[in-house]
Amino acid sequence: MRVRYATAVRWLAFGTYDVHRHPRVGVLIEGLRAAGDEVVEVNVPLALDTAGRVAMLRQPWRLPKLAWLLGRCWTLLAVRARRAPAADAVLVGYLGHFDVRLARRLFRRTPIVLDHLISAAGTARDRSLTDSGGGGLKSKLMRWIDRGALSSADVVVVDTDEHLAALPASAAPRGVVAPVGAGQQWFAARPAARPSGPRALKVIFVGLFTPLHGTSYLGSALAELADDERIEVTMVGKGQDYEACRAAAAGNPRVTWVDWVTASELPGVVAAHDVSLGIFGTTDKAQNVVPTKVFQGAAAGCAIVTSDTAPQRRTLGDDALFVPPGSASELASVLRSLASDPALLADYQGRAAARADDQFAAATVVEPIRARVGSTSTSTQPPAMQETR
Repeated sequence: MRVRYATAVRWLAFGTYDVHRHPRVGVLIEGLRAAGDEVVEVNVPLALDTAGRVAMLRQPWRLPKLAWLLGRCWTLLAVRARRAPAADAVLVGYLGHFDVRLARRLFRRTPIVLDHLISAAGTARDRSLTDSGGGGLKSKLMRWIDRGALSSADVVVVDTDEHLAALPASAAPRGVVAPVGAGQQWFAARPAARPSGPRALKVIFVGLFTPLHGTSYLGSALAELADDERIEVTMVGKGQDYEACRAAAAGNPRVTWVDWVTASELPGVVAAHDVSLGIFGTTDKAQNVVPTKVFQGAAAGCAIVTSDTAPQRRTLGDDALFVPPGSASELASVLRSLASDPALLADYQGRAAARADDQFAAATVVEPIRARVGSTSTSTQPPAMQETR
């Protein structure tokens, strides 16, 4: 007797993830389904966004609230997991550092895939929550959280080669790189044609104003553009460096500040602009990521302007405009060039859209994950195994 494995995989998407706040897991689920897999969701969103979790790290006395919220979600997850159909693999969504531990207890014989898009320790360092030397209590706590999460997973998904290299030696063999990608709604929002004739260059930034984003430098660039009537900028979001960014750009009357846009409306809002801005920070984390906004902006048909880092160069090739991290003057200069040259703008819009079509769609993004789970399944004998003669 020999065995073969069914092409389609039955997945259980599990955890407290929130696809509206963190679209990455939604892209993975969309991609798995587009590839022909079956995906059942067992999801109880945690009523706490990334900023709220970070606030608890700054104020440890609030951690009991996190434990209470998480315990309530886990109770519901456990009940629903028992009712769910048998799965070949379990996908634990983004920010699942704790959820993956529960998944390991509930699905002892099923391959578990952890979307480890960010590490707790890396995020804490980026947001200046821990000491620079990494020997303090908070640093040790963050590393403990990461170690426990990684040890609970059979496959660890990261988004860049740099993050793969940063995995501890014990987890590295289980790592696989899958870019962030963009959901179908971003491709659908792309306009069939852009308005012609003389008009202002419309630029948009969307983010949480973290050090990773480098919005302090962006604010300085906006100040340099204060006298240029050809460039209009929309800044969407609020966060850690928001006030400093807004203060720096206060002299520019052509900047519109929007606190937030709903997930359903955001693709259309971004697609209505000519240029989508990426990140410009100089932190260690900023050197190792390709932000979600880059994939989404490209899918929406915008020209992409972002920092010149190895992972972004590798992901975007020659299909984006790059500036040195932290350089406000270079960023302002690139935007002036695009405002001066409609043909250049149209060229980079077309390049970004073509690269998104080729590499950033959800079904393409999940290919490395499906391949790795297929190889993992051969040793775990999942329910999808079929007998042939």
